[in-house]
Amino acid sequence: MSADIQDIYELSPLQKGILFHGLYAPEEGLYFIQFSYAMRGHLNVEALEQAWQQLVARHTILRTSFYWEEIDKPLQVVHCQVKVPLVQQDWRNLEPTEQAEQLKAFLKRDRQQGFDFSQAPLTRMTVIRLGEESYQIVWSKHHLILDGWSGSLVIGEFFQLYQACCRGQAMRLPPGIPFKNYIAWLRQQDLAKAEHYWRRMLSDIYEPTPLTYLESQNPAQQEERYDEVLLSLSADTTQQLQTLAQQYRLTLNTLFQGAWALLLSRYSGQDKVIYGCGVSGRPVDLPGTESMVGVFINTLPICVDVEPSQGLLSWLSQLQTQLVEMRQYEYTPLTEVQGWSQVPRGTTLFESIVVFENYPSPEVSNSEDADLTSDDFSAFYKTNYPLNVIGHPGPQLSLGINYDCRRFEATTITGILQHLELVLEAMVARPNIQLQELQLLTAAQKQLAQTLALAMPFSFDPALF
Repeated sequence: MSADIQDIYELSPLQKGILFHGLYAPEEGLYFIQFSYAMRGHLNVEALEQAWQQLVARHTILRTSFYWEEIDKPLQVVHCQVKVPLVQQDWRNLEPTEQAEQLKAFLKRDRQQGFDFSQAPLTRMTVIRLGEESYQIVWSKHHLILDGWSGSLVIGEFFQLYQACCRGQAMRLPPGIPFKNYIAWLRQQDLAKAEHYWRRMLSDIYEPTPLTYLESQNPAQQEERYDEVLLSLSADTTQQLQTLAQQYRLTLNTLFQGAWALLLSRYSGQDKVIYGCGVSGRPVDLPGTESMVGVFINTLPICVDVEPSQGLLSWLSQLQTQLVEMRQYEYTPLTEVQGWSQVPRGTTLFESIVVFENYPSPEVSNSEDADLTSDDFSAFYKTNYPLNVIGHPGPQLSLGINYDCRRFEATTITGILQHLELVLEAMVARPNIQLQELQLLTAAQKQLAQTLALAMPFSFDPALF
C-alpha cells in the first residue's frame, strides 16, 4: 500500500449505483450537489480554510477517491492527506445586476466542471466577495461521498470549527468514526434472507407504475435538464398532521408516502403501485451510526395495494408496518432487488422516488462570535429518476418535486404538489373515510375538469378524483 493511502475498501450499495451513472453518462452531471449561501458580516477566510482542513482530517470519506479500472469491483481509497480546494474571487467592482449574472454563470460552470472520481477530494468551496461585508459561498460536492444526513453533520461541525478558529482556540470534537465501519457491517448482512423478502414483496409486479399520463406532449428543449418546484403547507395544517400522526401512532413519513401512493393510484387508475423509497440506511445495531459521515442512504421499491374500500387509517397503519419491515433490509443493493423481481432487465423498477428528509437541513448557523449571518440558501442536484418527491418536516411541512424538464412541464408539477396538499388536508379533515371517498376536487372543480379535460396539463379521468 502506498504511503499516501490510509485504507481501501468496497462501496456501499448506493455508491455503486451513483458511480455507474456518473461513468455511464458523465455529461449529465448526475448526483452533483451544489449549495450556495449569501453571507453577511466579517468573514475570516483564513479561519474558514483552517476549519475545512480540520474537517477533512476528521472524516475519512472527505479524503476518499474511487478506482474501477481493470479490477473486478470498484473500490474507494482513503488518502492520508488531502488539500481541499478553496477559491476566492472578488466581484466588488461589479454592479449588483452584474454580480447576479456572474453568479448564475459561475454556478453553471461549476456544475459543468464536475469531479474526477479518481481524485480526492470530491468537494470544493468558492468564496465570492460581493461587498465589504457581503459574500457568496458555494459548496460543491458529489453524492458519492456524502448523503443528506452526512452533509448536515459536516456543515454543523464546520461552523463549530470555524468559530473556534476565529477565536484562535482548538475545538475538541469527538473522534470521527470511519466510514469503513459501515462497509464492514454491510459485508456481515444476510443477502439470502433479503432475497426471500424482496421476491415475496415483488412477486406480482411485472412493470413500473408508469408516468406517461403526466408527461408533456411537447417536451421542452431546456438547457438545464432538472428543475424543482416547492410548496409549503400552512403551520396550522402541519400541526394538524402531526396531531393526527401522534393520535394514531403513525409518522409524518407514513402520511407523506401514503399521499404519494394514493396519487399514483389515482393518476394511473391502478390499485397496486410501485415507487422508490429513499431510506436512511443507518443501522441501529452499528455503534455511532448517527454521527458517521458517508453515504448510507439507499433507494428501494415500495409496493402498495390501494384497495378503494379500505379505511384510510387502517391502510396507513398497514403501510407503516410495511415500511418498518423493510428497514431490516435497507442494506440490499437495488441491482440485486431488480434481479429478484419479475420486471425485465433493462426496465427500471420504478419511475418516481419519495424521500422524506427527516434530518436537519444544511443551514448555516448564525454566530455572534464570528460576526456572520446567512440567508438566501439554494441547492442544485439531479438524479437519474425523472420524478423525485421530497418532504421536509418543520413548522411548515415543505413539499418539493425535483423533475426532468424534458418529460414534464412546470404546470404539471405544480398541479401534482397541489394534489399532494389536498390529500394531506383530506387526511386531517376526514381520517375515518374509505380511500375511495377521498376527493381531490370540489364538485365545481370536478364539473370544470369534465368540461375542460383536454385543457388540463396532463390527461386523467375526472371520476378518479
